[in-house]
Amino acid sequence: MGYNVAVVGATGNVGREMLDILHERGFPADRVDAIASRRSQGTETSFGDATLKVRALDNYDFSGADIALMSAGGAISKEWSPKIAKQGCVVIDNSSAWRYDADVPLIVPEVNADAIEKFSRRNIIANPNCSTAQLVVALKPLHDAATIRRVVVATYQSVSGAGKAAMDDLFNQTRAVFVGDPIEAEDGKKRIAFNCVPHIDVFMEDGSTKEEWKVVAETKKIVDPAIKVTCTAVRVPVFVSHSEAVNIEFEKPISADEAREILRGAPGCLVVDKREDGGYVTPFEAAGEDATYISRIREDSTVENGLNMWVVSDNLRKGAALNTIQIAELLVNRGLLKERQAA
Repeated sequence: MGYNVAVVGATGNVGREMLDILHERGFPADRVDAIASRRSQGTETSFGDATLKVRALDNYDFSGADIALMSAGGAISKEWSPKIAKQGCVVIDNSSAWRYDADVPLIVPEVNADAIEKFSRRNIIANPNCSTAQLVVALKPLHDAATIRRVVVATYQSVSGAGKAAMDDLFNQTRAVFVGDPIEAEDGKKRIAFNCVPHIDVFMEDGSTKEEWKVVAETKKIVDPAIKVTCTAVRVPVFVSHSEAVNIEFEKPISADEAREILRGAPGCLVVDKREDGGYVTPFEAAGEDATYISRIREDSTVENGLNMWVVSDNLRKGAALNTIQIAELLVNRGLLKERQAA
């Protein structure tokens, strides 16, 4: 017997990716519904070889759904997730709306799968920020081996993390450079074409951006609250896949060779680390792939028990849609939906 799945925000970048991954991975669904705002009602989206008619969120009956995969933004999730959850449908939310709620588990299945048992407190499960997801997949096996004290991470985040409009901006601005047209950027914003912008989300009182704060808070919640984390988040002119330069300080000694072997055996990780031209993974190569790629693993001689590494992953997949589907699979595989299914 399969499950009824509602994908909310099905017309967005991540929503479309969710539909693709549900089909690719053969999720045990009897029915999949594409849900979006009323203005998208009746439009079509693909699900494998099938075509789904988009249905409006405000008149959809979630009492007939087992799982709602939410990717419609924080404001929509704040309003709708509790309503959906009260109808007995488990919400897996991709926004930041519920990540910091103590009663809502924040899950990366390769890292903290056992935390999913707490989902019944609100019937909501949170998906982490895209840059956090790939980071913690790489950190957790090393933390288990040598105990991480401090992490310094600089992110190089693709424009797809800001949605389709940002991808269009990169395309249009790049084209403008080559044809000699003026560059059009939103008021107060830096151009992204052939540029790097150290500003993602809003600024906070301490000078950090909200994106940087998310990486800190979520890493602590998912891996270990004792880990010290600092982050600089940068938007770069790449369409898909986030990259991260990560510096780690451990309590116990760990060599680059030991870290390499640990990560080769860790779930979700794929080590590509040859000290030669092309012996590492770039965001272009990670696009469309499920793995978190790790390269440039080397010892940091400036601190005791320090390592550096380069972490790359497709932000639309592991950073969002794939992780959401993996959480749904975790619910199914652990039998956490059996009672509702029997009913």
